[in-house]
Amino acid sequence: MINKQDLIDRFTSYVKIDTESDPNSDNTPSTDKQWDLARPLVEELKRIGMQDVSIDENAYIMATLPSNIDHEVPTVGFISHFDTSPDFNAKNVNPKVIEN
Repeated sequence: MINKQDLIDRFTSYVKIDTESDPNSDNTPSTDKQWDLARPLVEELKRIGMQDVSIDENAYIMATLPSNIDHEVPTVGFISHFDTSPDFNAKNVNPKVIEN
């Protein structure tokens, strides 16, 4: 079982990674530093037991969480992106957790 502090530590380690995008790039991802988050996310998904974990040449990550019930249910998908807008500095982020 994962405790609250483990989740906070994992999350804050990810948000510290500079993933600033480049609006002038024709590549996907638009900067090499976006791979600095993509690769650890793939390893994290594997570590937590996801199946069929993959990453393609565009840093699109896919994984499957098998159902834990014995009857058919609809498939649920989650879609997200992990780049940071170039309108804001993505360097030296120092997240703070404020309780309550």
